[in-house]
Amino acid sequence: MSPKVVAVDGPAGAGKSTASQALARRLGFTHVDTGAMYRAVGVLARERGLDLDDDEALGRLVGGLSFELGEGERLLVGGRDLSAAIREAEAGELASRVAVRPVVRTRLVPLQRGLAAPGGVVMEGRDIGTVVFPDAPAKLYLTAAPAERARRRAVELRARGEAVDEAAMARKLAERDRRDSQRAHSPLRPAEDAVVLDTTTLALEAVVDEMERIARGRLRLLRP
Repeated sequence: MSPKVVAVDGPAGAGKSTASQALARRLGFTHVDTGAMYRAVGVLARERGLDLDDDEALGRLVGGLSFELGEGERLLVGGRDLSAAIREAEAGELASRVAVRPVVRTRLVPLQRGLAAPGGVVMEGRDIGTVVFPDAPAKLYLTAAPAERARRRAVELRARGEAVDEAAMARKLAERDRRDSQRAHSPLRPAEDAVVLDTTTLALEAVVDEMERIARGRLRLLRP
């Protein structure tokens, strides 16, 4: 039997992670943040002093990695908890840099498919509906105005005690959008059959309500 998959894609700051976690709880599904895997690769590459444009070195790195989902959204890589390191501001930039390398994506996509839980999964990222699970019955693409996305990301980082220049954050997000949407391998874009949700003016509860309505309809799930 094919796994029940809700594919959630979109750019940084659109609210994917918070909304996807809430949706997974409502549906009783597993939640998988594939972006965390790319951030982990970026963090480890930085730790080891690797050139992020060196495909041979990156290939050796990702070829030896194993990923495990722990309780409370923890990500274990080779048994090491990288949950805190991958949420730092720099980790997002590193993720975007390594994500353009086909050698990294080719290794991680099969691992992501393997995380689809039998009971159902809400999987978020930038190519879930187009590459990882192109046949997923429920596909959503969350977006928001650039200024709002920068504001949300700044609020998130400040809550962790990081100093944030919101104007600089907006520039970084714009550059990341350009890099992710223009990469040759698995570019960021909505799947043709995805429902696009603009979350700019919506409260989280309203976003999750709409995602749940769509997911239950596409997966033919009855409300409890």
